[in-house]
Amino acid sequence: MKKILLIALIIVGIQRSFAQSESSFNSGEWIKFKMSYSGFLKAGNATLSVSETKLNNKEVYHVVGKGWTSGMIKWFFKVKDQYESYFDKNSLVPYKFIRKIDEGGYTKDIEINFDHKVNKAFVNDKKHNVKKEFSVPIDIQDMVSTYYYLRNSIDIDKLKIGDEFKTNMFFDEENYGFKLKYIGVETIDTDFGNVEALKFRPSVMSGRVFKEEESLTLWVSKDKNKVPLRIKADLRVGSLRADLEAFKGLKYPFSIVVPN
Repeated sequence: MKKILLIALIIVGIQRSFAQSESSFNSGEWIKFKMSYSGFLKAGNATLSVSETKLNNKEVYHVVGKGWTSGMIKWFFKVKDQYESYFDKNSLVPYKFIRKIDEGGYTKDIEINFDHKVNKAFVNDKKHNVKKEFSVPIDIQDMVSTYYYLRNSIDIDKLKIGDEFKTNMFFDEENYGFKLKYIGVETIDTDFGNVEALKFRPSVMSGRVFKEEESLTLWVSKDKNKVPLRIKADLRVGSLRADLEAFKGLKYPFSIVVPN
């Protein structure tokens, strides 16, 4: 259960190569997920909220992601994570990323500042008082901004089954390549009723956390919001599932095929 929010955010970072479409989100959007382990044990919750602010005289979106354990699991493994991203309101390129986590006593306090003029990421490990700089690709995103940048770029009308898409993301001290395959359309049962969804399968690194390279499956709403509805991950031990539990401030009407 160690990386509840990390898994949730990585697997919704998608579709870099889609043609630009109309913006899919607004300031004021808030979404909440409920997490379950191996299909029945309540594991925790995660939220994402969007607001507007200024950073170094630039108009930016400020997204805060939080994750925490709940239920029986929190009594023997407590997680309290917070991720923040400041990214440009127009281009959606990231300027600052913050990661503060406490996962069963394992803690991190990291701030990353991006300089897109020189393609550098400046990492400040506040816990250990260590500063480093890294070269990054010209199209780099952080872990949180990736989701909003790519979600904003989905062109539903141009999707074809089997399409694969790639993106670049900087996390902690590394550049990551991310590949995603479009599987098709599926109607799934949610807390809000039956919802038509776009289904994707990301490729991840098998080993310590994930069982296989294709251990993740993601469903996002087939409407202009393109909000994540469900995430399933087959782990080395058990499985993790996240389901959309609540939302407010969506830019467009949430499309439901058959309401509950």
